[in-house]
Amino acid sequence: MKSNDFRRRQFIGLDIEILASTCPSQVGVRGKVVDETKNTITIDQDGVEKMIAKTGCEFRFVDGPQAHVVSGNDIMFRPEDRIKRVR
Repeated sequence: MKSNDFRRRQFIGLDIEILASTCPSQVGVRGKVVDETKNTITIDQDGVEKMIAKTGCEFRFVDGPQAHVVSGNDIMFRPEDRIKRVR
């Protein structure tokens, strides 16, 4: 799957890891995506939900055997609008 194709899909339910962040305490956070808004991704990490700002972060999404690295700045859209805007 091409990078642009992946960025158009639904992220809720995927495993995620934060690779880089403007907040050093968020780097390395792993879990499942449980919610997404225009500016944030909510991650369930061992039963605790953490809301992470997309701005300035780099995420690795695991989709089955594949992993995709995505900049939060590239997905700063409402999930329902992302399919229209990401090119």
